[in-house]
Amino acid sequence: MKKKSAEKRIKKVVLAYSGGLDTSVILKWLQDTYQCEVVTFTADIGQGEEVEPARRKAKKFGIKQIFIEDLREEFVRDFVFPMFRANALYEGEYLLGTSIARPLIAKHLVEIARKTGADAISHGATGKGNDQVRFELGAYALMPDVKIIAPWREWDLLSRDKLLAYADKHGIPVDFKKRKGGGAPYSMDANLLHISYEGGILEDPDFEPEDSMWRITVSPEKAPGRPEHVELEYRKGDIVAVNGKKMTPAQVLAKLNQIGGKHGVGRLDIVENRYVGMKSRGCYETPGGTIMLKAHRAIESITLDREVLALKDDLMPRYARMIYNGYWYSPERLLLQSLIDNSQQTVNGTVRLKLYKGTVLVVGRASKSDSLFDSRIATFDDDKGAYNQADAAGFIRLNALRLRIGAKRGRK
Repeated sequence: MKKKSAEKRIKKVVLAYSGGLDTSVILKWLQDTYQCEVVTFTADIGQGEEVEPARRKAKKFGIKQIFIEDLREEFVRDFVFPMFRANALYEGEYLLGTSIARPLIAKHLVEIARKTGADAISHGATGKGNDQVRFELGAYALMPDVKIIAPWREWDLLSRDKLLAYADKHGIPVDFKKRKGGGAPYSMDANLLHISYEGGILEDPDFEPEDSMWRITVSPEKAPGRPEHVELEYRKGDIVAVNGKKMTPAQVLAKLNQIGGKHGVGRLDIVENRYVGMKSRGCYETPGGTIMLKAHRAIESITLDREVLALKDDLMPRYARMIYNGYWYSPERLLLQSLIDNSQQTVNGTVRLKLYKGTVLVVGRASKSDSLFDSRIATFDDDKGAYNQADAAGFIRLNALRLRIGAKRGRK
């Protein structure tokens, strides 16, 4: 491995460190290649794995400054909930579970860099994926002059075999097991919103993954034979209680993951378009998020004006692309978020859902103070003059005027 030239002058770098194979190799590679001090940062965002082993591994390689932070509440409160106020879906399906975690990690990388006096940050994202863009756009937006080291764009360790050989050579402990005849069957990324699976055997978009791949949802076929009802309480567009019990944002999402997973809710298998230009097949489990999206649209349906809803729906795909492509801290996302948040002031009330074998069905929605649904007007029975049906004739004729004119000119 060639040494970096002296002009780099990297004295201290903050590494986003999970303790897995890739970042364990990166830690040692940074020490050897840049001959700099490394600070490790491990974020607990609900990935469901113990983070303390990362501390032990970092200590083994002489790391003096080790940061392990529980960011679950911040993740859901400041990133997941704002995104769900927009009903964001990328390409009509993906709930952006990986995408929305990256700006949070970038924020803390920058904060730790400032706190420790580091002049660089580093991450383990590859040069083919979206995460490199998300990490780096976020970091540059918050620390414009930060130096970013992306080892996958610099080194020659471009296979699992080479990574393992490097780990063996340098005594790096890894919990990585290869299957017979090949490497890992797929890569995983987990947080409190979802688990993603991609790469390996999933690179064939015509391959159906084994049911054993899924970690937090049962298959719909094995889900309970009886439906379960769930009631969510909303305040200003955010869920504040589940089944009448007040909860923090992270508690809400954890509870909905548990309920949704039990009923086989939230599995997704898609081919998506990465920002760097290629198509990628990904499988996702997002049980809580799937419930949240369905319920949020339901409470908005009775509390928001028709044209406000239409405007939000028009803007949503663009908002989702901003998050997917890494522009969480961009001025356009912040501007759009202020509009979205303003729309949520009246999104208050309750939604009842029925979960059954992979499906989420809205069975009730109510808002005592903010509902725009007027049963006196909507009724098919005698409305006692609340709505004059004769008014509809002029309404229809005016809206048909351009169609009638065109038809008279023989236009189809």
